Amino acid sequence: MKLPFHDKKFIYLLAIISIVVGLEVLSIIGIDIPMPYAPFVFAAFILGIGHHVLWNGVKAIFKLRFSSINLLMTIAAIGAFYLGQYPEAAVVIVLYVLGERLEDIGLENSKSALDELVSKAPKTAFVKSQNENVSIDKITIGTIIQVKAGEMIPLDGKIVAGETTVDEAAITGEPIPKDKHKGDYLYAGTLNKNGFIEIETTKLSADTTFSKIIRLTFEASANKSETQKFIQKFSTYYTPSIIAIAVLVFAIPVFVLHLDLNHWLQQAITLLVIACPCALVISTPVAIYAAIGNASAKGALVKGGKYIEALASIQAIAIDKTRTITFGNPIVSDVIPLNGTSREELLACTAGAEIFSEHPLAQAIVEASRKEGFEPHKTQAFKSIMGKGATAECLVCEDETIYVGKLEFIKEHQPVDDEAENIVEQLSAQGKTSVIVSFGNGVGGIIGLMDEIKPDSAAALKELEPLNIEPVMLTGDHENAAKFVAEKVGIKKIFGGLLPENKADKIKELLLQYKFVAMVGDGINDAPALAQSTVGIAMGAAGSDTTIETANIALMNDNLSLLPFLIRLSRKTLRRIKWNTIGAIAVKLIFIALALIGYSNLVFAIAADVGVTLIVIVTSLQLMTFENPSRSRLHPN
Repeated sequence: MKLPFHDKKFIYLLAIISIVVGLEVLSIIGIDIPMPYAPFVFAAFILGIGHHVLWNGVKAIFKLRFSSINLLMTIAAIGAFYLGQYPEAAVVIVLYVLGERLEDIGLENSKSALDELVSKAPKTAFVKSQNENVSIDKITIGTIIQVKAGEMIPLDGKIVAGETTVDEAAITGEPIPKDKHKGDYLYAGTLNKNGFIEIETTKLSADTTFSKIIRLTFEASANKSETQKFIQKFSTYYTPSIIAIAVLVFAIPVFVLHLDLNHWLQQAITLLVIACPCALVISTPVAIYAAIGNASAKGALVKGGKYIEALASIQAIAIDKTRTITFGNPIVSDVIPLNGTSREELLACTAGAEIFSEHPLAQAIVEASRKEGFEPHKTQAFKSIMGKGATAECLVCEDETIYVGKLEFIKEHQPVDDEAENIVEQLSAQGKTSVIVSFGNGVGGIIGLMDEIKPDSAAALKELEPLNIEPVMLTGDHENAAKFVAEKVGIKKIFGGLLPENKADKIKELLLQYKFVAMVGDGINDAPALAQSTVGIAMGAAGSDTTIETANIALMNDNLSLLPFLIRLSRKTLRRIKWNTIGAIAVKLIFIALALIGYSNLVFAIAADVGVTLIVIVTSLQLMTFENPSRSRLHPN
């Protein structure tokens, strides 16, 4: 845990505690401050350090608010003072104040990753037309701002001049900077690494992706986990119950059994001290904040502790195919020349015809041709036939006519042999799209295209196996395409050809089978299914206002390996809360039992209470450094 040794008040508190504890140790070995000075010296320590504790305790008495922890400490300090245990009275207060400060430090540390987001946000931007820095909240949409190398990008917008490399880790969690050119979009809060650029703003400062991340991350504290809600409710009944038990521990031996008043008063005071629920109350929020901060630093926006808790219970994950497992962009997978056509002629001629089309399949063919070093042939008389294909005349290959499109379209113009039909059937069985090409004399070749699978998809889904989570594919694509991709990434349960409402129905079925089901999609057509699931997780949410606002968890990048990381983190968080809670309760029960039988010790009780609080905070903060093993191997730095 990072302690604020630069804070003068904290240093002062540690110095006073050292003196008080030192005087307590001297008292134990028989060296005391002489009377009548001792009460005044220790009263000064108590009032100097713990005046706010005593004042809050007195107010709680008058308001009959017996759930106040300050009331416990006030009664304990007054009782110890009455018994003449002046060092113990001072130790009770100063160590309780230390415990409170440690709680604050724990929360501050656990929120540090979130606070870092705020500190990164630029407050001004250099406006080109005014030739000066202007507060970002006064800059309108469409304003041209200038950003130098090494500066943070202050507002969302697109580059209108210049090019650079941008570190987007604050938004996406990705450590590798991306090259950005004219026309590319940029996000506020990201770092301009090495170029001077001019940006046309596309959003107001309050509406930027970065602002939404900050606001929603801090609002996450309102979405408390069920464990946190229970402990807070439990502590409101717990404290008055302990006061009642302490009264009985004192009253029954003294007034019923006529035993020693001072001894049993000391036992009752010890009971009040050890029963302070500090460690119990602090264990959950520190752990939750630390986990949310860690996730945020990796590029995952978690909307609250209840989603961390829910994710730990997940038994199945329903995953959309397009733009989740795959990029959603077609690539050429097969180039099959037929009837004496060369590979170069097939690709270059087809690319020459398709270069006029904006269809994704057409652009994928053009890109594939250039990637192999074949410049698209010059063509003319391009004609697109909606839903079927296109024709063009090649100016390189002796003005021959090119026919490009579906099998049925080619059949309308050219003879198609069995070999071509069999190839199309085979490609279709593999979930691929076939583009058939003819140069005016039968089929010249077939080009197969498929949706490119993300490189980390298979590895990420394989990591779900040891976590005992069943991946299920839900997609609107044809079942053949779904099966092909599912086999590649290791998914056995596939449901294809689903409309958005069908996906939501499937989630209902999966909930009946698995009870706790997460849904992962792109946040647009998957919205009904995301809403129906136990936890809705949206992929690639950077720049998508709707997704950031509606998803329970928004992955700001397209990194599917964040899924197993988040599940491991959530399970680790719940285990940490569980063991911290058990540890805190166990220590308290031991000292409560000792107090009930008359063998408890006030000094040991105080040390145990503060010690448990410190252990709970330190172990909870370790969640901030939790890493995904696979991610560590990919990014060792």
